[in-house]
Amino acid sequence: MIKLFTALCCVLFWVSTGEAQAPFYQGKTVSIIVGTKAGDAFDLYARLLAQYMPKYIPGSPNIIVQNMAGAASLIAANHVYNVAKPDGLTVGAFFPSLYLDQVIGRQEVQFDWSKFIWIGSPVASNHLLYMRADAPYKSIGDLVKASEPAKCGASGTTATAYFVPKLLDEVIGTKFSIVTGYQSGSDVDLAIERGEVICSARTITAFFAREPFHTWRKTGFVRVLMQTGKKRESRLKDVPTIYEVMDQHKSPEPARRLATLVLAAGDFGRPYLLPPKTPADRVNILRQAFEKTIKDKAVLADAEKKNLEIDPNFSDELEKLAKEVVDQPPDIVGRMRQMLGM
Repeated sequence: MIKLFTALCCVLFWVSTGEAQAPFYQGKTVSIIVGTKAGDAFDLYARLLAQYMPKYIPGSPNIIVQNMAGAASLIAANHVYNVAKPDGLTVGAFFPSLYLDQVIGRQEVQFDWSKFIWIGSPVASNHLLYMRADAPYKSIGDLVKASEPAKCGASGTTATAYFVPKLLDEVIGTKFSIVTGYQSGSDVDLAIERGEVICSARTITAFFAREPFHTWRKTGFVRVLMQTGKKRESRLKDVPTIYEVMDQHKSPEPARRLATLVLAAGDFGRPYLLPPKTPADRVNILRQAFEKTIKDKAVLADAEKKNLEIDPNFSDELEKLAKEVVDQPPDIVGRMRQMLGM
């Protein structure tokens, strides 16, 4: 009887110890909340990570992608910050320019950009402005001299498609009319094909990663008028940068400071974030898994096949940048509010 009791205790101790040592993520599901529709570049990157990242997380959890499009991904950001449990099982992936809404004090913002917990970003991404090739505007100079504004489409005020043309209005005096309210970038693409609008802006990554841009480039359906990097991208050698355009039009220093703030979105790239108060051990697990995944040769090969660039930023860089962009002097905030229609 004593032997049986002793054996039973040993079994119970072994089971309890095994359970205690089982990885937190074992048997669990991690959700990546993507603030765009399926098929968008944000979605494509998230699905790439969801495929390869589980093997670098102890316990090998299932990772799924959930699309929560709307309001230029503001809905997704508010959800991750306020609704999702801070347990390491919900990751956000949404527009990196959402900090602009916070800076200008938009009421719909229900988060503090600097208090998200940053995992990393697979790519930093500059932007470009494109126009239907049959439109009368052949250069940025034509847009400055235009008697009627060019009509662009955007999903919301912090979408690339909105803030890039509005920034040009502010820093060099172009004239754009922007139609907002489209649910996603793909809806704007359809609007351009239908002729509802004639221009928009995207990240350079998206422009070279997905349809309809592959077809548009082949058929000459659109022309690119400007890019936002400090130097010309190798695939856009004939397209001036915004800095060249500002030099040409002698933009004053306050305008250049505004441009620096707005274009910081490109440094965030396509970030992955966690809700505040996520336990530190789970944060570290996900950060390490992201770094290992993004350096995996199979991931790099698959990304190249899918035309997805990999040029990562990691948590420390993003965390520092997030604190910098939300701390702005009143004059810059005032110009930003004017630019975004407040």
